Amino acid sequence: MPQKSFRKAAGKEMVVDSTLQFAARRNIPVRYNRDHVAMTLKAMQRVSEIRAKRERVFYKNRMAGNREREKLANRKIVAENEHLLPRVRASERLAAELEQQPLAQEAVQVAPPQKVAMKQKRKQRLLREGGVENEMDMD
Repeated sequence: MPQKSFRKAAGKEMVVDSTLQFAARRNIPVRYNRDHVAMTLKAMQRVSEIRAKRERVFYKNRMAGNREREKLANRKIVAENEHLLPRVRASERLAAELEQQPLAQEAVQVAPPQKVAMKQKRKQRLLREGGVENEMDMD
């Protein structure tokens, strides 16, 4: 039982709610009446709807500031552990900056693709006399 009182003290339980009084058991004998039972069942259903609605509102109000607190906590974690994050290369940073800046339509000109001839790599050896000797061609 102590959990319930602790939850109420911490503001996690609805302390003041008139629908909670209906849940209390009454030891008053009542003579059976069909209409009375039907009205009681209808009232019980309505009370449960009201209680559910109030609980939802209570929960929403209690959790109202959670999103901002989570964001602040996440930013703090990132700031403390920034050394673990991968570094952004200068070329990627430049590309990101260019994407963010709006480009004028006039300034953008697309050049047609051109065929580029691949150069062959040559292995060369420097000689002591100052000359260069070609050893072999490489692809």
